[in-house]
Amino acid sequence: MTYPVSMTSLPPLVVILGPTASGKSSLGIFLAKEFRGEIIACDSTQLYRGFDIGTAKPSPAEREDVRHHLLDVLHPAEASTAGGYRERALAALAEVEGRSRLPILTVGTGLYLRALLEGLADLPQRSEEIRQRLRRSAERYGALHLHEMLSRLDPQAAAQIAAADQQKLVRAIEICLLSGKPLSEVHRSGRTPLAGWQVLKIGLEPARPALYDRIHRRTEAMLAAGWLDEVRRLAAAGLSESAKPFDFIGYRELGAHLRGESALAAATAAIEQSTRQYAKRQLTWFRREADVRWLAGFGDDPQIRSAAQSLVAERLPRA
Repeated sequence: MTYPVSMTSLPPLVVILGPTASGKSSLGIFLAKEFRGEIIACDSTQLYRGFDIGTAKPSPAEREDVRHHLLDVLHPAEASTAGGYRERALAALAEVEGRSRLPILTVGTGLYLRALLEGLADLPQRSEEIRQRLRRSAERYGALHLHEMLSRLDPQAAAQIAAADQQKLVRAIEICLLSGKPLSEVHRSGRTPLAGWQVLKIGLEPARPALYDRIHRRTEAMLAAGWLDEVRRLAAAGLSESAKPFDFIGYRELGAHLRGESALAAATAAIEQSTRQYAKRQLTWFRREADVRWLAGFGDDPQIRSAAQSLVAERLPRA
């Protein structure tokens, strides 16, 4: 096929963003096949080995058809950070460019995308004293205490972090206390943005009722595919229950079910509710992204695929 001449000589970088269950991976694979592309996952959950079904990783067959990067790169006991992701993503971009392939980011974690595109601020070092004090406060006053504290220090940051995510809340409050500034302000300063790429952001925004129905059906499909058995195997492998991936949506609820703390039906309902809430937070974050070409549908919809294909073709040089 022959495409229009690109507006710039910079190589294109396609970014697909949207809420969970909106079909980002499906659209990414479609575009990769159309334009000789490779997928670079931008999802904090998919970095971890062994946590496969509940993180909606591409299937082995899909990975065989299209090369994927930044899946299964961390042991469950390792920490996942925006800085670590940026370092790996820059290496993956160089590798994809070196093969003259089109890099396509499928983005579930907005913070990681921002770290890659805008760079990282110079954050203060960790303080174990502050961290221990915050954890003791959470134990004393309850799970919502840290989120309420961050809401007073930085409402914008609090809106982007789940109330149950103690690790992120502790770090966000720690940065606010040590820097004397809101986390959102710290993140805006001292950044080195990504250079050398022509970035095209494509956003998926299906109607809310349809998205919630897709979340329900996907949760049921994941359970039918053996999600509970996966959690059981991971727990039996001797991994610490404090490992970050066990706090992911679904793994947390199914783990509680396996410990006898809830019925499977209640765990399933909690998973769906948490996933809907997560989708809302993702959309809140992604709507702040500049220059997104929003498409009102799912990534596996033929009309959405055709529209995305046209957007990408406009950015490519003449074949």
